[in-house]
Amino acid sequence: MRAPSPSRRTVFVSGAAMLVLTLTATPAAFADSDRPAQRGGSLVLVGGGLKEDNEQVYGEIIERAGGERARIGVITAASVPESQDPDADDPVACNNSACNGAYYASLFERHGAADAEWIPVDLDHIANADSDEVVRQVDSMTGFFFGGGDQSRYLTTLLHGATHTDSKVLAAIRAKLAAGAVVAGSSAGAQIAAGADMVTGGESYEGLRDGSRPGYFEDATVLGYKPQGGFGFLRSGLIDTHTGAYGREGRVMRLAADTGHDRVYALEENTALVVEQAGGPRERLRVLGPRGVAVFDLRRAHVHGTAHGSRGAEGNEDWPRDAWSLSGVRYDYLTDGDRYDPRRRRTLPAPGKRPVAPRSTAPVPANTDVFHSAANPAGVPYSFLTTARALAAHRVQRTAEATTYESGPRFTVTFAKAPGFTAWGSEGAAPQTLTGLGIGIAAR
Repeated sequence: MRAPSPSRRTVFVSGAAMLVLTLTATPAAFADSDRPAQRGGSLVLVGGGLKEDNEQVYGEIIERAGGERARIGVITAASVPESQDPDADDPVACNNSACNGAYYASLFERHGAADAEWIPVDLDHIANADSDEVVRQVDSMTGFFFGGGDQSRYLTTLLHGATHTDSKVLAAIRAKLAAGAVVAGSSAGAQIAAGADMVTGGESYEGLRDGSRPGYFEDATVLGYKPQGGFGFLRSGLIDTHTGAYGREGRVMRLAADTGHDRVYALEENTALVVEQAGGPRERLRVLGPRGVAVFDLRRAHVHGTAHGSRGAEGNEDWPRDAWSLSGVRYDYLTDGDRYDPRRRRTLPAPGKRPVAPRSTAPVPANTDVFHSAANPAGVPYSFLTTARALAAHRVQRTAEATTYESGPRFTVTFAKAPGFTAWGSEGAAPQTLTGLGIGIAAR
């Protein structure tokens, strides 16, 4: 069997899947307003691409679930069900919910969990989400892991249709979290932890050009979102995943601006955002892993121009002169061991990290594909972060500009060392953690 490997341009839902979502409404255990606060347990949210040998992240999940006594329930309903997998009978090539559940269960046991079991809820077994037997299985677990795939399938299988209320299984997991269990997830399994306005798809350029739209779209470049959100485990900011690898910084800033959110947690691959006492007054966050997590703070941001542009071809002369732009965004980039206080909006670099004195005198390299466009065959991942760190390392230069690969219009991103900006790293190392970099986006 193999690990789930969702495409960058995943189409999130079909008409048939939306029909299932609509038809599964039944009496629910909790309406959204009745859900208990998630204050007892913790979240471990990975931005996708979780590698099998990431002992740091797997170990954190297992330790929070009880260490040697940990019992992990694996939920993979975001994968296609067995009935839709043409390779279902091939244990090496299969990529469905059942074989992915077995894959993750074996990994957790390999990393030291006492037991790990697939929770049999998926598009083939929607009724199991309200099964008392499956609830008893959930109640026997000390931690949970949501796998990747398509987060819309989690809505279809674990929530009740248009009412967006909990199935019995989701209510049981929510209660376990409130009582102290750990809930983890990767890619779609992290995205589903979001509250209102959960992103459902889209690319940065098209999102900046056309704005966001509620719903799911067959065109995977459209910036879509679910107004009712996901499971609401983490509500202090929007969540996005695969951020630098897929160049999603632009789409998350546009979605936040369009929907009135003033903070985004943009997760990187193979790296976790660990959240303690989520939803409580003492909520606190920590980054764990080889890459990082970006925090976009839009409290002082200003949107200019039209809400939505004209969706035309490159060079479209109908693009309004008063095109959309954004200014005043604060960008922090946290790396391994850094903490974040959401109440005070403060990044606390890990012990041992020190301010880095900039030494470079070479100009910040030109960047003509700041959001790593899928249309650019020569594009480079983590392009946005690369420019930010290059500016941080420069001794004199205070601002740098980078542009989108696409034009019609072409967007320019301005990076600026705002008052209080600091780059952090180990002694003698290049900048890693960044705090207080200013970001602006404008159409040119």
